[in-house]
Amino acid sequence: FENSDQTDVVNETALDACVHALLSGEIIAIKGIGGYHLCCDALNVKAINNLRDRKQRPDKPFAVMFVEQGTDGLEMIRQYVDCLGAENELRSPARPIVLLPRRSNQLPRELAPGLNEVGVFLPYSPLHHLLLQQLNRPMVATSANVSGEPVFTHRQEIKSRLSSVTSHVLYHNRKIHRCADDSVVRLIANKARPIRIGRGLAPLELPLPYRLHQPVLACGGHLKNTVALAWDNRVVLSSHIGDLGTPRGLSVFTQTIEDLQKLYQRQVQQLVCDAHAGYASSRWAKQSSLPVYEVFHHHAHAAVLAGEFPEVKTWLVFTWDGVGLGSDGTLWGGEGLYGNPGHWQHVSSWRPFNLTGGDKVARDPWRSALSLCWESGIDSFVSPDTDDIKLLRHAWRQGINTVKTTAVGRLFDAAAALLEICTQASFEGQAPMWLEQIASQTSATNIPLALAKTDDSIWRSDWQALVGMLLDKSIAVSERAHVFHQSLAQALVDQACAVREDFGNFCVGLCGGVFQNKLLTEIVQTKLIKMGFTVYIPKHIPLNDAGLCYGQIIEYAASQHNV
Repeated sequence: FENSDQTDVVNETALDACVHALLSGEIIAIKGIGGYHLCCDALNVKAINNLRDRKQRPDKPFAVMFVEQGTDGLEMIRQYVDCLGAENELRSPARPIVLLPRRSNQLPRELAPGLNEVGVFLPYSPLHHLLLQQLNRPMVATSANVSGEPVFTHRQEIKSRLSSVTSHVLYHNRKIHRCADDSVVRLIANKARPIRIGRGLAPLELPLPYRLHQPVLACGGHLKNTVALAWDNRVVLSSHIGDLGTPRGLSVFTQTIEDLQKLYQRQVQQLVCDAHAGYASSRWAKQSSLPVYEVFHHHAHAAVLAGEFPEVKTWLVFTWDGVGLGSDGTLWGGEGLYGNPGHWQHVSSWRPFNLTGGDKVARDPWRSALSLCWESGIDSFVSPDTDDIKLLRHAWRQGINTVKTTAVGRLFDAAAALLEICTQASFEGQAPMWLEQIASQTSATNIPLALAKTDDSIWRSDWQALVGMLLDKSIAVSERAHVFHQSLAQALVDQACAVREDFGNFCVGLCGGVFQNKLLTEIVQTKLIKMGFTVYIPKHIPLNDAGLCYGQIIEYAASQHNV
C-alpha cells in the first residue's frame, strides 16, 4: 500500500492501512484483475463528492462493491437494493455489475444522481474479498481511467495521470497483460441483458450461423467500441474498449486486435467496418493493407438479432439509437428494417428533423429540444444561455452546421430538456436515463402520433404532437415523461402493424441503444405481444454500439453466402 507520502507498507499491514484510509474518507486506487478501481466508502457522502470533483464526473453513476455475506452471499446487498430475479447474475463466476433498484434511502443518492437504480457487484478477486471482509461496508469501485478511455492497468499510470484524484494505491505483484473493464448487465423484460461485456464475459465466443472461408475482423463502432474475430463457424467478441477518440483508446484498440489473432492463432485476411468514414475504427481499416467490407450502422444492429436467433427467417427489426449513417446517406436512428442479413429493406422511420450543433448535440439536449420546437413553429422553449440563440436559429434556417436525422435517441434528449430534467449532460445517455427514472414514478396513457407512408414508401411516425404535450406545465412532469414513453411505444407498434399489412407475418426484433431503456422496452414488448407478434431482444450481445462488431460479422458472412 502506497500512501500520500509515497512510503510503502506490505501484506496484512497494507490491508489494514487501506481499510483505515477508506474509513477516514480517503480515495484509493486499488488493483484488481483487469485494471485499477478508484474506491471510497460508499456510505460517506463527502468522500463520494470528493471523488466526483477530482475525477470531474459530476453525475455519472458509481458502481458499488458489497461484502459477500450470508448463506447465498447476498445478505448485505439485500439491505440496500432489490435483487429479486438477479441472484444468479450477482453470484455467477463473471461477477458483473448489475443495475438494480434501491431498496431504501440507506445508500446515498450521490452514488447515482437522478436515478433509483445503482450498479452493484460482489468481490471477484482474493484481494477484494479480504478487503471487503475487513471493511464490512459497501465500497465505491469505479474504473480508474480518464473519461472515455480504457481502464488503467499500471501503477505508474495512476501516479502520472490520476495524481489529482488520489495518492493512495493498493496493489499486488500480479501483472495485468490486457485491460478489462467490469461487465455491466441490466434486467430488461425479465432477462439480464449485457450493457457492457468485459471482465468475466469477454472474450465472448459464439457460434456463427455461416461458415467463413477466411479469418475476418470486424472493427465495430466509434464509441463503446469492441472488435470481433471470426473464422470457420466461430466468432469471438473482445472486451469493452470504449471511445476511440483518444490516443489511448486507439492504442488499446490496435493491441486488442493483435492479441485476439495471437490468442486464437488466426491471421486476419478481411476487415469489416462501419460505413461512416469519420469513425476512427473505419479510418484504421481503410488505412490497412487488407480488403475492407463496409456495413451500414443500423444494418449491423439488425443483424445482431439474426445472428443470435438464426432460426428466424424473416424479421422486422427496430433499430433505435442516437445517430448512424444510413444507406441513403442521411443520419438514421429510428428505423424499421424488414428482411434478413444482406437483404434489409427500410420500411419504417420517423419524421426527419434538422438538428443543429454538430458533435455537441449528444452533450447538449437543449439543442435537440430547440430543433423540435423550431420545426414545430414554437419559440417559447428557453434554452441555457450558452449561445446566441438568434444566431443559432439563423444557422439552423440556413442549414449551417445542421444535419437531418430521424434519431429516436435525440427525441429522448429533447424530451428531457423540454421537461427541464436535463438540459446539459455530463455523460452520454444522461438525459434519457433521467427521463426514464422520472417516467417510472407514475403511469399514463399515450397520445396518438400520426403515421403515414411517405413518397419513399416508408411508414413514418410524426413526433410533433409530443412537443406541445411536453411543454404543457399544467401536467405533472412525471406524467408527461410517461406519456412520452407510452406514445413512442405505441408508435412502434403502429409501424409494425402497418408493415404486417404490407408484407405479412414476421418476427419483431428490438436493437439499438434506446432499448436499454427498461421502461420503454417492456411497454413495447407487452404491446407487441398483445397484437400477436413474437418479440426478440439480444441475449448475449449488447443492445448498444458495443454489439456492432458482431452484427458486422453477420452481415459480411451473409453477403458471402448470398443468403
